[in-house]
Amino acid sequence: MPELITPTPRLYASWLAAQEEWGPDAHMDGAGLGSDDDVDSPEGFAAWTERLRSYGDRTVPLEPGRVHATYWWIAEGDEYLGAIDLRHYLNGFLLDAGGHIGYSVRPSARRRGLATWALGEVKHEARLLGIDRVLLTCDPGNRASIRTIESNGGVLEDVRETLVGPKRRYWIDL
Repeated sequence: MPELITPTPRLYASWLAAQEEWGPDAHMDGAGLGSDDDVDSPEGFAAWTERLRSYGDRTVPLEPGRVHATYWWIAEGDEYLGAIDLRHYLNGFLLDAGGHIGYSVRPSARRRGLATWALGEVKHEARLLGIDRVLLTCDPGNRASIRTIESNGGVLEDVRETLVGPKRRYWIDL
């Protein structure tokens, strides 16, 4: 049975295997991985997972451009299957192109309904934070993400050109 867990160094080997599946230049939505994050060593990976956990603490100041967010990993036992994050509020970029929630599932774990399930779980977490509607975005050609969002009640607001290319923008009332 999959579960949402806090990012942990315990899944380092499985996370690395998932990263290899995506390839070296792939962006893993919802993972919180930045281009300057050191995940190649166990120590760097542990520091990165600690940073991910700290981003949800609203008493901790963040660097410019970042918003407070809670990160979870989709896991089954010791296997990393994907990631999902909930941004506690939106800045201008997120309102235009990123949304409240981002997620990704490793290629070998797709087509199992994991993203749909995880999004449903995180909608509950958003309610607990006092958020009454969430914005999600996806690329216009990402049929799997469109299905995931729409099956969770997403209503298409528009398709627009953003700083990162065209995006379908959906709102989900909680």
